Amino acid sequence: MTVTLSNPKELIATDAYHHVAVATGTRHVHVAGQVGWDAEGTLGAADLAGQVAQAYRNVGHALRSVGASFGDVVRLTVYVVDWDVAQYPAFAEGVARVADEIGFTAPPATLVEVVSLFEPGLLVEVEATAVLS
Repeated sequence: MTVTLSNPKELIATDAYHHVAVATGTRHVHVAGQVGWDAEGTLGAADLAGQVAQAYRNVGHALRSVGASFGDVVRLTVYVVDWDVAQYPAFAEGVARVADEIGFTAPPATLVEVVSLFEPGLLVEVEATAVLS
C-alpha cells in the first residue's frame, strides 16, 4: 500500500497536516474515536496536551493491531471540547510528545470544536481512516 501526502502550492502552507492524501490499496481501516483513556479505562491526564498524547497513542495501538501505521492513514478527524486557537500550543505539544513513538506523518486532518464529548472530563477524541493493500 502506498500513501502519498502533499500540500498543493495554491493552498496555505502548513506543517501541522497535509492537505491531500492519495492511497492505493484494497483494505480500508476505520478507527473509532479514541480518547485519553489508558487500557484500563483511566483518564491519564486532565489537560489537553496529555489527553491528545494518549488519544494519538491509542490510535497508533488500534492501527498496529491490524498491521497498519500512521504511514497508512489518509484522514484524521479530531474533536476538541470548546476549542479556541489559543489552545493550539497545548494541542501541538500533545502530538509532539508521541510523534516519534507512533510514527506520526501528519495526514490530512480536520479539527472540529464540540460542546462536549460522551463523558465529562474528556477534552479530545481522534478518529482515523487508513488504507492497506
